[in-house]
Amino acid sequence: MTFSRLLPPLGALLGAVAVAVAAPRPLARAVPTQSPPQVLPLEAEWCLEGSGGCIQLEVPRTERQFSLGLMQRPPLGPLRGMWFRFDPPQPARFWMHRTISPLDMIFLREGRVIAIEAAAQPCPRLPCRSYGPREPSDGVVELDAGEAARLGIAVGSPAPIVWLRPRDTP
Repeated sequence: MTFSRLLPPLGALLGAVAVAVAAPRPLARAVPTQSPPQVLPLEAEWCLEGSGGCIQLEVPRTERQFSLGLMQRPPLGPLRGMWFRFDPPQPARFWMHRTISPLDMIFLREGRVIAIEAAAQPCPRLPCRSYGPREPSDGVVELDAGEAARLGIAVGSPAPIVWLRPRDTP
């Protein structure tokens, strides 16, 4: 008996392997790895007490803009951030998946800071840690890591965020 009779033909083996790996399971809400980072218009600002300046804020409006957030964005620079709004207030949990630089996450409720996650670290692969207080918030502002401390933002600080121009929707 020769060796070739003990094994099925090579083509049959490769065909079975191809069938086993050809149909991957679909991913829920997959975001393309190579998509360019989103950059949204500056639509709001948070002017700090004691003339610490005004933080210019991008504001996501759609579900896709919310889910992309600051993924793949280089550092924003001083006095720049993104404001995520929630109406009605809700417990908000954020993660750092595909974010390339550490961020400060500032959780807001009724115009005040209720919690800060300072220097949340990037997470290149799942699973990722989530950040946020247990209590409901009506907004989260993300800034470059260290900006909250540099600007003197602390729990209890006022957070009077205003729109830069009139809006079509609330």
